[in-house]
Amino acid sequence: MDKIKRIYVEKKEDYAIEAKNLLKNLRENLNIKKLNNIRILNRYDISGITEKEFRRATRTIFSEPPVDMVYNEAFKIEKNEIVFAIEYLPGQYDQRADSAAQCIQITTKKSKPIVRTAKVYVLKGNLAEYEILKIKKYLINPVDSREANLTKPESLEINFIIPDDVKILIGFTGKNKNELEALRKELNLAMRFDDILYCQKYFKKDEKRDPSITEIKVLDTYWSDHCRHTTFNTKIKTVHIEESIFSFPIKIAFKKYLKSHKSIYKDKDITLMNIATINAKELLKKGGLKDLEISGEINACSIIRDVEIEDKKEEWHIMFKNETHNHPTEIEPFGGAATCLGGAIRDPLSGRSYVFQAMRVTGSGDPKRKIEETLPGKLPQQKITIEAANGYSSYGNQVGLATGMVSEIYDEGYIAKRMEVGAVIGAVPKKNIIRKEPEPGDSIVLVGGKTGRDGIGGATGSSKTHTEESIYTAEAEVQKGNPPEERKLQRLFRNPQVTKMIKKSNDFGAGGVSVAVGELTEGMEINLDLIPVKYKGLNGTELAISESQERMAVVVLKENAKNFIRYASEENLGAVEIAKVTSDKRLKMFWRGKKIVDLSRRFISTNGKRQNTNIFVSAPLENNNFFKNRTQYIKDKFPGFDLKNIWLANMRDLNTASQKGLVERFDSTIGAGSVFLPFGGKYQQTPIEAMVAKIPAFLQNTKTGTVMSFGFNPRISKWSPFHGAIYSIVEAIAKIVSCGGNYKSIRFSLQEYFEKLGHDTKKWGKPFSALLGAYYVMKELKLAA
Repeated sequence: MDKIKRIYVEKKEDYAIEAKNLLKNLRENLNIKKLNNIRILNRYDISGITEKEFRRATRTIFSEPPVDMVYNEAFKIEKNEIVFAIEYLPGQYDQRADSAAQCIQITTKKSKPIVRTAKVYVLKGNLAEYEILKIKKYLINPVDSREANLTKPESLEINFIIPDDVKILIGFTGKNKNELEALRKELNLAMRFDDILYCQKYFKKDEKRDPSITEIKVLDTYWSDHCRHTTFNTKIKTVHIEESIFSFPIKIAFKKYLKSHKSIYKDKDITLMNIATINAKELLKKGGLKDLEISGEINACSIIRDVEIEDKKEEWHIMFKNETHNHPTEIEPFGGAATCLGGAIRDPLSGRSYVFQAMRVTGSGDPKRKIEETLPGKLPQQKITIEAANGYSSYGNQVGLATGMVSEIYDEGYIAKRMEVGAVIGAVPKKNIIRKEPEPGDSIVLVGGKTGRDGIGGATGSSKTHTEESIYTAEAEVQKGNPPEERKLQRLFRNPQVTKMIKKSNDFGAGGVSVAVGELTEGMEINLDLIPVKYKGLNGTELAISESQERMAVVVLKENAKNFIRYASEENLGAVEIAKVTSDKRLKMFWRGKKIVDLSRRFISTNGKRQNTNIFVSAPLENNNFFKNRTQYIKDKFPGFDLKNIWLANMRDLNTASQKGLVERFDSTIGAGSVFLPFGGKYQQTPIEAMVAKIPAFLQNTKTGTVMSFGFNPRISKWSPFHGAIYSIVEAIAKIVSCGGNYKSIRFSLQEYFEKLGHDTKKWGKPFSALLGAYYVMKELKLAA
């Protein structure tokens, strides 16, 4: 048996920044004053290399001799020190271990060794048992981690259980309503009861058989709010706007919308989606938005603009996209925020554009709150805020993406659930892109990262109502990012010889293979046995819906597949043909040679049972309006209403405080394209209003750039979503104009964030009135989202 080698790596005292920061954090925020010192060591267990290779890797891969101390097998512990270790749960992606194994393989030119890691904490102080448990609870997030055994294992191999064949839901078509509802809960489905009843009718009438568990899970994923915007496509039957002096402009906006709706949609239903997008459709009809790219690939907003390259003009696609990872970041801050950026990058990247700048806007409760005040089942706001910033910045810095603007909004409303928004801009010469519809016989190639259990249920998970138990039961929903892999995809898709082979592309976001591949064309056959996996033991359903990151699905001509795979190999990317395009308009998946999914495209595209709702727009309170309250607050707190006290009151607001410490965690200069640094002015302390970057011109010179900003004030939006949306649009425009941008050429990307709506007509009134406010101001300015 191969002997397992174990080493511990610890920063020398002068460089032990992480340990010193944690010590300060625990003493101040957990109020553990008896804690005198903390040591942090990275533990590595390695098998599959010789003693000589191990010694070399210790000096060159596992440690940096000038700053690290290395201990073989064990390290010295004093009598009053407490030691424990934390490791990822089995099946979670460990970037440290994977990177170390890859580096060893490069140096040895042999097969990849097995590396397992853990982080070891050594606490010094006269600590009570409850204080030790308090520290462990703070450090260990059960969503992705656990306490590790301190003894060395006999083997590093993980013995995964061989999964059974995919189960058929025998008797599904014959179940009564109570039995169907019980099955829906047993399978933990996000779909409503109406949807599963709709499925039953389809399989009974059209397929004349019972479905497999994979088919139900695939439909649950397809029809999730994340993938199909079922909430936004819900039919709005009636609208009632409550009377108030502040409701008057809401009624005017709705009348204007109804006129636009009749002109564009005729007899189609009113939906939130139609309100959000109608300005673009109306301007297109009138001959505007001539720069808008219209195609079957809709992963990112795309406009075509002239870019000046070496004093010559070329047509380029400028693509931009924003994405939220609110739920994943709430339960696993580092991974959730990291994959928020990773997911945002992949959307324009799948459109073959090179992503060159990112913006981050987040919403948090007060991170200064005491840990003891944390709500049951929640992580502390401070932990979420700090780890989320680390996750997003870590991903961006490793990919090599400049983060041009970072802003965190503080409001007590975000204690219920954090807001984590990432926005990116990409660009590519138009001549480098071919957009064609797939045809029968074309090959579908999966390129990029391997598949694991991370991210299973992420799409449906974000569509569910979450409880106190979510933090303990949602570990599979959180995806794990692998930034170097995404960097390789960036390089691959920057090669015009590669991009010109691609007829159509889709990124692996929510829904995994079932959606990323399934959306490419109406008919296809997918062989799940060909999908590269991170480890054994995945069953057919997991292979179909896993959202493991950093993967793309591309359609190429059959004769181009080998060439595409060769180009991917040159970037050290795995690529394999996993599917072929067919003419029968059915989604078919095979596992172990058996057909486990065979669904009509027509049925999939219904997006489930159509929902409908009524809208009640509550009137913004006249005596409790944002503007009056702001003034009254200062008058009440500071009689005399003098300028000094008004100034001091504003300075005490957490949203007024400098965010330089947060912003400096992010690298704004990667790629040398950023025009503005995050802080300017005489003393380099004034935050910028918008981020500006030059187009990435591939070693050529350009004077063309992009400007991006945002607008939002939660206090106005809580008082009136309608007014909040208007001010958001106006604020974003003002920021861009203040930087020299032309407001007429601004294009918007809207992000709405509201509580679970259910059947509450007043809750539905909030996103409705917010979108109506955005519609109203954009219509007046002849602009569009």
